[in-house]
Amino acid sequence: MADAAKEFREKKNAKKREKYQLLERFGIGVGAFLALLCVILVGWLFFGAGPKAQHGKQTIFYVENGKGAGSIASKLGKEHLIRSPFAFRVLTILTGAGKNIKPGEYEIPSRATPLKILNIIAHGDIINRKVTMPEGFTVAMTYERLKQNENLSGELPPMPPEGYMAPDTYQIKRGDTREMIVKQMVNEQSKIIDELWLSRAANSPLKSKEEAVILASIVEKETALAEERPIVAAVFLNRLREGMRLQSDPTIIYGITKGLPLGRKILKSEIEAKTPWNTYAIEGLPKTAICNPGKEAIKAVLNPANSKAIFFVADGSGGHVFANTYEEHEKNVAKWRQFRAQQEEKEQELQLRGAQ
Repeated sequence: MADAAKEFREKKNAKKREKYQLLERFGIGVGAFLALLCVILVGWLFFGAGPKAQHGKQTIFYVENGKGAGSIASKLGKEHLIRSPFAFRVLTILTGAGKNIKPGEYEIPSRATPLKILNIIAHGDIINRKVTMPEGFTVAMTYERLKQNENLSGELPPMPPEGYMAPDTYQIKRGDTREMIVKQMVNEQSKIIDELWLSRAANSPLKSKEEAVILASIVEKETALAEERPIVAAVFLNRLREGMRLQSDPTIIYGITKGLPLGRKILKSEIEAKTPWNTYAIEGLPKTAICNPGKEAIKAVLNPANSKAIFFVADGSGGHVFANTYEEHEKNVAKWRQFRAQQEEKEQELQLRGAQ
């Protein structure tokens, strides 16, 4: 009997062990499955392709200055660039890249993985935009262009003096302040003036950097041809030496419109009007520059062409013809007037044909 009882107990224990082993194997299987599921889920959340771009092949994403990884993750989710802001936040913590995220504007490719997005915004692959200020723009025109640029932020500072913002194409990033760009332009112009002033011609009648900027602004507005700047500068410098008035049309216009296009011929009354800029009515240089001159115009007035010319007039081809004497100049003016008369006659003929 004892042996039978013992055998029964052993069978019962064996069945229990089999049951426990079965449960253990099942638990291990479930655990392995859940672990695999977690790995797949983590891989999908961290390394899986993200949502498709809503427009085109990429999405422009803007990281604002001062925003933390949590706010950025939330914004990425709202803009449908990632599926889980929480997973992205965890990814920034695990990689430590959250501290390196830089403000700016980024191009996020369609279906980019969260890890790729994090690499883009942590490595500072920012979109660089441009703002161009042409030679001959006034300070007011420059400020208006900066004001209208939607990539820039903040208010504009007080205007610098006319002539002291370097015309150029400037790289900007979304979020850059307008004040910062103005400061960059002013600093660049100051650097250009200082460098060129040191290499000025020994016989220059210009007594200061300010005078150089003023005359350069007139040269800038008088000709659009780079090759003409040195001889146009020579004409005005020769006039200053001779005590002659500069008689520059752009100085009249600046006194009327502050540099904006006049849109019509200058009136006789405007030629005679004594404004602080009208060099037909005042001696010497105007009180201020009439635009922001470029580097080449400043260089031209500090190192002009070797010329004795004291007159010039338009030649009808976009350039000018120069003269050393008034007699030569009168002949050139007569040719110009003849050319203008012919042009006006042609324009009238075209208008008549258009009206018929």
